[in-house]
Amino acid sequence: MQTFFVEIKCLLGQTYAVASALADREIASEIYSIAGDYDILAKFHVDAGVDVGHFVGEKVQTIDGISDTRTIITFKAF
Repeated sequence: MQTFFVEIKCLLGQTYAVASALADREIASEIYSIAGDYDILAKFHVDAGVDVGHFVGEKVQTIDGISDTRTIITFKAF
């Protein structure tokens, strides 16, 4: 199992719509609204063989209202 986070920047006024669409897809384990350069932080768990780049590109970045993403790969939980 691989865990990673995606910071999501939304078009103005689209944060709640993007968060709802992400939740509807049932692919993120946790979704948070955040302050700063990005609007949403989402946590994902995928099987070890899943290509994270393809997953984000096909399952996350295709949501309407997203203008940018930044993926944070994790190595170990403490």
